Amino acid sequence: MSTFDTPIGRAPAERKAGRSGGGAGFRLPAPGRDKLLPYLVPLAIIVAWQAGCSMGLISSRIMPSPADVAAAFWSTTLSGQLPNDILVSAGRAFAGLVVGGSIGFLLGIANGVSKLSEQLTDTTLQMLRTIPHLAMIPLVILWFGIGEESKLFLTSLGVLFPVYLNTYHGVRNVDRDLIEMGRVYGMSSWTLFRKVVLPGALPSIFVGLRYALGIMWLTLIVSESIAASSGIGRMANNAREFMMTDVVVLALVIYALLGKLADVVARSLERRALRWNPVYQK
Repeated sequence: MSTFDTPIGRAPAERKAGRSGGGAGFRLPAPGRDKLLPYLVPLAIIVAWQAGCSMGLISSRIMPSPADVAAAFWSTTLSGQLPNDILVSAGRAFAGLVVGGSIGFLLGIANGVSKLSEQLTDTTLQMLRTIPHLAMIPLVILWFGIGEESKLFLTSLGVLFPVYLNTYHGVRNVDRDLIEMGRVYGMSSWTLFRKVVLPGALPSIFVGLRYALGIMWLTLIVSESIAASSGIGRMANNAREFMMTDVVVLALVIYALLGKLADVVARSLERRALRWNPVYQK
């Protein structure tokens, strides 16, 4: 027996003894552990934050404690202000995602499958992409005022380019052998696109979508803070004027939670749309 045979032969017995022994301790099942692990770091940060505030290490003028933020959440929820502002901001974000995402998706598909379309539009899009869209806020206010149109324009513009680039990249990187095989089997152009090109591009498209969601919330935060009569950004801006740091921090927490929720939804859609792909199968 070689030296490699001994630990391999012992491993099942040792693992069995470890599972059944009284000194092994309590272990969470793997699914439960996997669900809890992502929240350990945020929980540790909150605990350390609260401890620092309670011990006087963090001034309440600089950073309110989690308990103060929770109290601000409760009071603004009871008054109806927070639910209304969340609905307004979420509506703006969703509208910008639909408009900008649709335009970016269609342009990415068109330029990915058509050389002529790429030659006509890609250079212009790349030039526009290099312009910081948040730097356009003064010009956008001159164009649209401080109404909903300006926020929709900025959010759509921020979402457009990540979706466009990743859609274009995904279409261009579909396996050419699969496309040729589809043609050999007599697939029409539409069937080939629907059965081969689009499924092959979906992983890249969803990467663009998740990246666009982050830019969407970033753009919305800035646009609402500068010019808005409602929304989470307006709530934070008003709180800043009255030195209500707990409400300002609450607004940031709400933005973070909404961003996480949007990412969870996007990942769920990704797993559902790509369940045929072994990489996305559990």
